[in-house]
Amino acid sequence: MADKYDALKLENQLCFPLYACSREITRVYTPYLDKLGLTYTQYITMMVLWEHPTISVRDMGELLHLGSGTLTPLLKKMEQRGLLTRARSTEDERIVNITVTEEGMALREKALDVPQHVGSCINISPEEAGQLYSVLYKILDKIGEGE
Repeated sequence: MADKYDALKLENQLCFPLYACSREITRVYTPYLDKLGLTYTQYITMMVLWEHPTISVRDMGELLHLGSGTLTPLLKKMEQRGLLTRARSTEDERIVNITVTEEGMALREKALDVPQHVGSCINISPEEAGQLYSVLYKILDKIGEGE
């Protein structure tokens, strides 16, 4: 017979291996991102800007699954460093747009080898990686539907 407290065991929590993997993968990124002078959150922000050179704070928050309370101080710090600019939209002053600077775009070249270095530390097949990617985005989508 199952113990009524089984649901509270760490080994029975889906959230724990997700949390632990996230922390460990972020730790693997750290030495490579240190060379770029970026934190992991700044790195994924730059990845969005390299793909979308101008984007609203709201749209960036949606892509990164980050709230404005996390994103605003991060963007201010990155703006002070010269990686991006923030400006109110001329059409709607409630919207703040972020634009990558030349310095921010130049950082892209220096970041080219980061995915390869990190990927070499994670020993799973491309098929397993694809399956994991699909499952994780399915979870994110389902959680997003509930909000």
